[in-house]
Amino acid sequence: MLFTRYPEAGNTKTRLIPSLGAAKAAELQRWMTATMAREMAVLGPGIDRQVHFSGGGLSQMQTWLGGQFTYRPQVAGGLGHRLQQAFRGNFEAGMEAVVAIGADCPQLSANHFEQAFQQLQTHDVVLGPAVDGGYYLIGLRGHQAQLFEEIPWGTGEVFERTVAIATHLDLSIATLEKLRDVDRPEDLDWFNQILMCI
Repeated sequence: MLFTRYPEAGNTKTRLIPSLGAAKAAELQRWMTATMAREMAVLGPGIDRQVHFSGGGLSQMQTWLGGQFTYRPQVAGGLGHRLQQAFRGNFEAGMEAVVAIGADCPQLSANHFEQAFQQLQTHDVVLGPAVDGGYYLIGLRGHQAQLFEEIPWGTGEVFERTVAIATHLDLSIATLEKLRDVDRPEDLDWFNQILMCI
């Protein structure tokens, strides 16, 4: 599940608008989402590649990213509620393992998705920790609503708090390598260096 927002200027990557301006912030969102979609597209058969979107409409999303994905509008509410409902819907539909990512981690690749699904064969939860204290990926092999409740989203405590809840629930946890998100002005210099290496 790729969680993203249609790249409309002024309504996406708002924390970067003071540094980039609304149009460039939206263009960055467009590029990063398309990059993640390309990585998802190479995953093997048997995986339902979903784009959970806000803003824009279904036809806009399909025109932008193509027809190889299942598109689902995000439900209303905070991030925790949206994640919880998306995981719930997939497990109620019979999925055995579900992985969610955002669109703001440019180093995230298909290899990380494959690692996550592999870890879910023997673990209840897999997390990709972000340098800022959040996570860029979460995977589950069963619905665990409590992992998304009372989380201080947008802070440096998200990963730590999620691990604490999982531990309290006696869930087995696997972690991937630590990567960096691009969602704050201080991330832009690093991001520009990454672009020069691509």
